[in-house]
Amino acid sequence: MNIVVSSSTADISMRSPVRWRVAWENELRLADHIELSDFFRKTYGPTGAFNAKPFEGHRSWAGARPELRVIGYDARGVAAHIGALRRFIKVGDVDLLVAELGLYGVRPDLEGLGITHSMRVMYPVLQKLGVPFGFGTVRHALKEHLTRLLARRGLATIISGVSVRSTLPDVYLKLSPTRVEDVLVLVLPIGRPISEWPTGTVIDRNGPEL
Repeated sequence: MNIVVSSSTADISMRSPVRWRVAWENELRLADHIELSDFFRKTYGPTGAFNAKPFEGHRSWAGARPELRVIGYDARGVAAHIGALRRFIKVGDVDLLVAELGLYGVRPDLEGLGITHSMRVMYPVLQKLGVPFGFGTVRHALKEHLTRLLARRGLATIISGVSVRSTLPDVYLKLSPTRVEDVLVLVLPIGRPISEWPTGTVIDRNGPEL
């Protein structure tokens, strides 16, 4: 899951109220894509120029394109974002329908807004979609952060010891068309309990990361 966690210490009491919008991809206008592209470049840019590059040319997605988005707005514009895409992944030998979550970001001045707010808005949306699980991948460096914000609150379970194989979003003559990553897997039980998540040490996306 493309994810950025802010390191800002801005005073929460000085922030404008955040309004949340659930938008299907076909509902977004050109102005929305331009605004989101700018948001992602500014949010991902501090983590490295390469991370901001996919959002050049007013593109508001990095790999796979989301099906729907939860977008937070305040007086300054886009404040937070998380995308979702329904897809079948293979966990070990089991084909499994999930809603992959990705493109998560919070504007650098809004650290206190947190991933939990975005997830709480997204959760009932996933329930309406009827998917058994939400699914995402994150870096090992974020384990303690996500455990504190999600796992301990019962919103998600973090699974380690899993390799995830994905396709690259573009074709490069000098690179393999797939990549395998050792990442943490984030599972949100939506329509089925976490006990029904299949066991397996390899997950195939059979497509690019969201």
